[in-house]
Formats: sequence, structure tokens, C-alpha cells
Amino acid sequence: MVEATVASGGAGPAYDDSPVIEVRDLSIAYGGRRALDNVTLEIHRHEIFGIIGPANSGKTSFLRALNRMDAFNPAMQVEGSIRINGKNVNDWRNEYALRRRIGVVFPLPVGLPLTVYENVAFSPRLRGVRRRAQLDEVVERCLRRAALWDEVKDRLDSLGSLLSGGQQQRLTIARALSQEPELLLLDEFSIAVDPVTTMRIEDVLKELRSELTIVLVTNLVQQARRLADRTAFFLMGELVEIGDTEDLFAGEARDERTTGYIEGRYG
Repeated sequence: MVEATVASGGAGPAYDDSPVIEVRDLSIAYGGRRALDNVTLEIHRHEIFGIIGPANSGKTSFLRALNRMDAFNPAMQVEGSIRINGKNVNDWRNEYALRRRIGVVFPLPVGLPLTVYENVAFSPRLRGVRRRAQLDEVVERCLRRAALWDEVKDRLDSLGSLLSGGQQQRLTIARALSQEPELLLLDEFSIAVDPVTTMRIEDVLKELRSELTIVLVTNLVQQARRLADRTAFFLMGELVEIGDTEDLFAGEARDERTTGYIEGRYG
């Protein structure tokens, strides 16, 4: 097992550079409109992998393909292969078993119409956890990992929808963690979150990277710089390049389009 030194602002334990995700010749279209074209890349175990690029560059489509969300959208056509831990995502007979391994956090908080407690306990219950003491332990652990426990420990029986926007987004992270995922996919999680809460969530992600692999789509290039070990730049459905985050931000990008986007000259 080879380990690589972390060069990003999300410094933590060195990540294992063996691939957990292998993408080969991935193309995605919606009703004939191409969203992503012939993308090949690998994502390492226990790294935060950042994806940046302007709107309509295929970033969200890439995340959807990782989680087999094309199964919910007949217009989404996926070509190429995606392997997670060596297994093609299309070979999973039970898509729920695949998605249990993958936690997803969307741009806007998506809570279940349940109490704070039941939001987090929902996935463990589906796995067959029934003992209250065991559920209590899972709920507290996940809320602590999402930096939310101290704020809601006296409100566990209140509806999650009554929390503030930032709290609801952290509740979404806690619910994703309750799946005990191997991968955590975040799609512009800070769009509806204030700067203080954004920084708190970023601190949570830095700690989580020692436990799982994180794929972070962000429209904030400086967020990628703070968090990502490596960063990919997508433009109009093309993977322009991938590099160590600090190298890209230090002006060592191979493609002028990457430098132009990072420096805010377009996008």
C-alpha cells in the first residue's frame, strides 16, 4: 500500500493512493444533449477529491453517475464504466446496496419530514437496527461527527425542518453518515449556508477524510483550495486536467483554461 503526502489546505493523515473509484471513458447525455464527454480518472482512497468548473460543465452529472441516479432518469444516458472498489456499478443487482455505501449531500438541505432523531435513525432502522440503546448511540455519534450534537441534543424530538438552514445541512451530513458509507459525495453543499457554518462543515470534512473518501463539487475555487488533496477542472463537459490542488493554485496548471478559471478571468 502506497501513501501520498497531502499537499492541500485540508492537511490531515496521508491518503492511500490506491484507487477507490475508477472511471473509464465516461460520457453522459440527456436526450441527445451531451453533458460529459469521455472522462477517465481515478479517485484515491481517503482523499478529498475536488471538482471545479463553470455551470453546465458536467460536474453534477458526474456525481449522479457515481451513485447510479441515472436509474431514476430515463433521459440520462451513461456510457463507459465506473468501478468502485473494483466492482462495476452496473453489476450491483440491488441498487440500494450500492447506495448504502455512498452518502450524498445536495446543494440545498433535503430533510425527511421527521424529527431530528428519526432523520438520523432512518437508515440504521432500514438496516435492521432496532434496539433503542444502539440507535441512540448511532444518532449521537453521527450528530457529533457533523458538529451538530451540542446544538440539538435537547431538541431531538423536534422536527428537523424547524432547524436553521445551516443546521439542516449538517443534519443532512449526519443522516448521510448514518449509512456508514465508504464514499461521501457533496454537490455545492455551501450554496444555502452562511460563511460561519460553511467553515464548520469544512472542519468536519477534514476530520472525515481519515475515515472515508470524499468527492467535493464546489463552485467556490478557494473552498477547493482549502479542502481538496487533488482537484479536477471540468469545462463544457470536458475533463481539462487533474492536479495536486496546491500545484494548480500555485500557477502550475498545464492548461491555460484552468489557470484562467482559478484566477476568475471567466466562469
